[in-house]
Amino acid sequence: MYGPQFRLRSFDVLDAPSRETVLRLMMEALIAANVAYLLLHPDTPRLYESGVRYEAEPGEEDDWNDIPETLSLGVGDCEDLAGWRIAELRVAGELAAMPRVSVFTEGRRVTYHIAVRRAAGPIEDPSRELGMP
Repeated sequence: MYGPQFRLRSFDVLDAPSRETVLRLMMEALIAANVAYLLLHPDTPRLYESGVRYEAEPGEEDDWNDIPETLSLGVGDCEDLAGWRIAELRVAGELAAMPRVSVFTEGRRVTYHIAVRRAAGPIEDPSRELGMP
């Protein structure tokens, strides 16, 4: 099975606007894969009805998982869950649903959180809905 991976050693040294740009583009790639999957598999359960729960990944690496991988694991973190939710909103016609990327820097450590900006403006956070403390 072909599964592309990104290894971004440069991420921690990029400035904040560059980090946000990279994350937004990576999210759009994940969302595009999820939209295509949902169109091919319309019987896929909706995120909030799927039984998938939020779970943070241990360690320093961060796997970005599409819908079938997230379903098989039964858990996902913020980009997995937001990518799924945005894809299902777009398939349902809410084309303006977008990722909301928040980047946090503590010394040399960079973390981020991705939620969903709905078309009308409100923020929806699938991670919180599915168990993130």
